[in-house]
Amino acid sequence: QVQLVESGGGLVQAGGSLRLSCAASGRTFYATGWFRQAPGKEREFVAVTWRGSSTSYADSVKGRFTISRDDAKTTVYLQMNSLKPEDTAVYYCAAALPLRGSYSSTAAYDYWGQGTQVTVSS
Repeated sequence: QVQLVESGGGLVQAGGSLRLSCAASGRTFYATGWFRQAPGKEREFVAVTWRGSSTSYADSVKGRFTISRDDAKTTVYLQMNSLKPEDTAVYYCAAALPLRGSYSSTAAYDYWGQGTQVTVSS
């Protein structure tokens, strides 16, 4: 059974840092991404990493967030620096077997974690 389990969310002041983890079990994936959803808004793409360690980021987080992977631990990380109040959201890990469409689309992913709350205070 495939499971994605996120951890590492919390409350942080603006300018601070957090590191999210997504531990995968059950199988390996072609791509693993992070999405986020703020209250009243649609779920949006944050970052993705493919096998071979290629990465891509949303413009809103480029230069502040870094996605990385530890294949030995089947874990993907999202290092978030210089956090802003507008980064406040529930962050979700998503995995694709291969991607079924654009990597920035929620429809491209097969599995989702339960989400972890990130709150950035001003």
